Amino acid sequence: MKIGDLSLRTGVSVRSLRYYEQKGMLASERTSGGHRVYAEAAFDRVVLIQQLLAAGLSGDKIASILPCMRDHDGGPAETATPWLVEQLETERARIDRSIEGLRYTREVLDEVIAGARG
Repeated sequence: MKIGDLSLRTGVSVRSLRYYEQKGMLASERTSGGHRVYAEAAFDRVVLIQQLLAAGLSGDKIASILPCMRDHDGGPAETATPWLVEQLETERARIDRSIEGLRYTREVLDEVIAGARG
């Protein structure tokens, strides 16, 4: 499928798709006219990238772990699964720390609000 079709199907901008390709997260073939053409599996790959971005992972982190993840078609991972689990657990711990920091900030703000109310 063409890049515009992939963009429409996934809701991801053409610019973002080009960025994913530049980072090695997404692959395309080129037509004789130089246009990008994506396999059907690219749809699932883009959805996975979006899920990982929504989980707070950076583009560089996603690029490093994608080869370790199984595609939706159940294809084999290219590298060791334990490494992938370690990377994902590290990201989860980072998110947990952020949540705790936000909870503390909210508590401080609640105290300020209570003080302001008298």
